Amino acid sequence: MTMINSPLPEGDREIAGAALQATLVDLLDLSLVAKQAHWNLYGPRFRSVHVQLDEVASIARDHADTVAERAAALGVSPDGRAVTIAGSSGVPAFPSGWTRDGDAVDALVRTFSAVIGRVRERIEETGPVDAVSQDLLIGLTAELEKQSWMFQAENRA
Repeated sequence: MTMINSPLPEGDREIAGAALQATLVDLLDLSLVAKQAHWNLYGPRFRSVHVQLDEVASIARDHADTVAERAAALGVSPDGRAVTIAGSSGVPAFPSGWTRDGDAVDALVRTFSAVIGRVRERIEETGPVDAVSQDLLIGLTAELEKQSWMFQAENRA
């Protein structure tokens, strides 16, 4: 049952809603990975990577809110519960414990690659059914690719 009338036909709403829900989960998990790395970081580049990780967490949370609100506007109930994130995220696992700065950067590069690949697939899925959701995902991808570039550049000597 939906509480909100969707501007999209049911089939299109389901496709867009699934893409938005999967993106929401990935973004929430990305924010958690960034904070885990942020709290457990050590090494000679601690300060710069620590600040950069906080930026990623903030960006991911902000975009997660936008994605969830788009889903709600389509009549799709967004689900950001921990159990949902744990059960359906495509974000690679981040190790527990202290993490050297270079290892954290490498992990974030892998994480961005996974998330970007998944969001790019959703751009293709949403194109035929909802240009607005597709546009949102395109803008998100641009920001994720920018952050990925910054982390990749961080580890090049």
